[in-house]
Amino acid sequence: MGRVAHPETIINRNTKMNKPIVKTITLSDGRVIEIETGKLAKQADGSVVVKQGNTMLLATVTCAKEAKEDVDFMPLSVEYKEKFAAAGRFPGGFMKREGRAGDYEILISRLIDRALRPLFPDDFHAEVFVTVFLISADKDTMPDALAGLAASAALAVSDIPFNGPISEVRVARIDGKLVINPTFSELEKADIDIMVGATIDNILMVEGEMDEVSEDEMLEAIKFAHDEIKKHCQVQMELTREVGKTEKRAYCHEVYDEVLEKFVWDKGYDQVYSIVKSTPGKHERHDKLEALKESIKGEFVATLPEGEALNEALYGRYYHDVEKKAVRSLILDEKIRIDARKTDEIRPIWSEVDYLPATHGSAVFTRGETQSLTTVTLGTKMDEKMIDEVLIKGSEKFVLHYNFPPFSTGEARPMRGVGRREVGHGNLAHRALKRMIPEDNAYAIRVVSDILESNGSSSMATVCAGTLALMDAGVKIRKPVSGIAMGLITDSETGKYAVLSDILGDEDHLGDMDFKVTGTADGITATQMDIKVDGLSYEVLAQALAQAKRGREHILGEILKTMDKPRADYKPHVPRVEKLIIPKEMIGAVIGPGGKVIQEIQATTGATIVIEEVDNVGVVEVFAADKNVLEAALNRIRAIVAVPEIDKVYKGKVKSIVSFGAFVEILPNKDGLLHISEIDWRRIQNVEDELSVGDIVEVKLIDIDDKTGKLKLSRKVLMPRPEKIDK
Repeated sequence: MGRVAHPETIINRNTKMNKPIVKTITLSDGRVIEIETGKLAKQADGSVVVKQGNTMLLATVTCAKEAKEDVDFMPLSVEYKEKFAAAGRFPGGFMKREGRAGDYEILISRLIDRALRPLFPDDFHAEVFVTVFLISADKDTMPDALAGLAASAALAVSDIPFNGPISEVRVARIDGKLVINPTFSELEKADIDIMVGATIDNILMVEGEMDEVSEDEMLEAIKFAHDEIKKHCQVQMELTREVGKTEKRAYCHEVYDEVLEKFVWDKGYDQVYSIVKSTPGKHERHDKLEALKESIKGEFVATLPEGEALNEALYGRYYHDVEKKAVRSLILDEKIRIDARKTDEIRPIWSEVDYLPATHGSAVFTRGETQSLTTVTLGTKMDEKMIDEVLIKGSEKFVLHYNFPPFSTGEARPMRGVGRREVGHGNLAHRALKRMIPEDNAYAIRVVSDILESNGSSSMATVCAGTLALMDAGVKIRKPVSGIAMGLITDSETGKYAVLSDILGDEDHLGDMDFKVTGTADGITATQMDIKVDGLSYEVLAQALAQAKRGREHILGEILKTMDKPRADYKPHVPRVEKLIIPKEMIGAVIGPGGKVIQEIQATTGATIVIEEVDNVGVVEVFAADKNVLEAALNRIRAIVAVPEIDKVYKGKVKSIVSFGAFVEILPNKDGLLHISEIDWRRIQNVEDELSVGDIVEVKLIDIDDKTGKLKLSRKVLMPRPEKIDK
């Protein structure tokens, strides 16, 4: 048998590989991030491995050679995927392989997408696919903070047109100090946790949660993140030069028709301006604009030579440009919004609680043409959401789900599965409310927001409706929370800008910013911001935050008019839950051999019982349909774990009779001797003349033997002592 070469020898002998290029970023605490290219996935247009400690992300980017016909948008797809092998784990489920993306992976994909998408050239429409894999995982390093950097670095080493680079970092405030990219364990102590995406010059994206912080504190955290991101971008620019990718590919993805463009602007602008100025209703406005669009199209088609067809996609793009310019000019020049509001004015609000009598809690919240019907369901520990991500395992007691059916916008299309939008909006509302759930809450809580009407800010309507529904259910939230979506319209040529409160769907679509802020009367609890324009100053951002605060306070005031505090008690049909702490050594007694005892209690009382060891004590949660069932189960458990007390009176059951007395069970599996002399003051010849097996008797524990632990009982001490006692 021949000698087998070492694997490294085989690689060096049979593979020709240029030396990989490695760049490093050193964080303020000395941790190092490495960016390596030229080693893995070299057939992609760009690929890098980003490494911090033992955590490694492989990011690749590929791009179609040409754009598809009539595509006038940026067809970007971002996928973030975690490999279970990265942490030395098997995936769950029958198939034992990675399946469709989980919510956590979807949320990270969205974070990457939202920072990258605005930076592709406006006229670049070739399909671009960004894929980020977690291929090695350090259990205390958070990979999501590195994913945006990895995706941008892959673009930086490609020839795909991109106006970056960008980077994303997490900023946390721990014990009053701001920290970049904290560990999992450090983050548990943070009162600020935000992800920030930016170029070297501009903030692009912010998302995170906070523990009622001020607007100034949030701005400070964003600036702190941007200072770090600038270093990341500088390193990527150096990397681009070193790999020789400063020249990007040539492309021509737009078709221009100056005659058509001029016709649409000349015929359409004044009429569109008049419609958006005079028609505040969403559907009426859209109908008028659509009718005008068809009318102008008909006029232009009539001018075409016979046999020449209209480019429908191009016409649609020019008409959209006219709409966008008209709406923006109306706001900037006349300070009038398309629904006739002032820039800082909030739409009319009405709300109602207890709308659905059979639910544990419910609320309707309507602001303008946006409406959420939200329910709250209270459950047991067994109803908690199980989490089995690559690096995150456990359960979640509070969950929030957001649904966006097509009819909410008047669309005639079928309902499909939950999309990325639903996951993202639900996550934002969840973050807004979760820190207000009391730590001693015993229930698993599920909040579900169904959007019944939508014209902007449906995630913020979910926060408001969620607050009301939680209070309606009797959940003792720490403080009510409200939310608002802010917008921005800018003109780089004139320097004009307008910050808009409580934006409409069209203002979001045609504007330059979507900035959602939630909070209590005392501070911000969550935020999500997407910037669609370059050069947003911190002064404008500060104005938006100040205006958002006034809007949040107004909305909160409207909420509190409907319900200003949680119900004093849960509704009669709400299942009851109570937590009982028992000594660790008593867990076995409650469970019984093979679960016999706990199963018998559940069967006879109808309660559901969950028991576990936490912090060296037993935690018993009892869940029941009503108070009577709850008390019956609790009494059984208390009796099992109770310790006999001298001089305490018990109602016991006679278990057996002997010549010298009776054995009485005063607590489960705890018998005491009722001696024949302690049955009555008078002399008794035969115990069976006084007691029978199964009798319930009231006795007092008069002594516990120090050596044997045997219990001595007396019935006669509970009886009046006669003046004359029969011998």
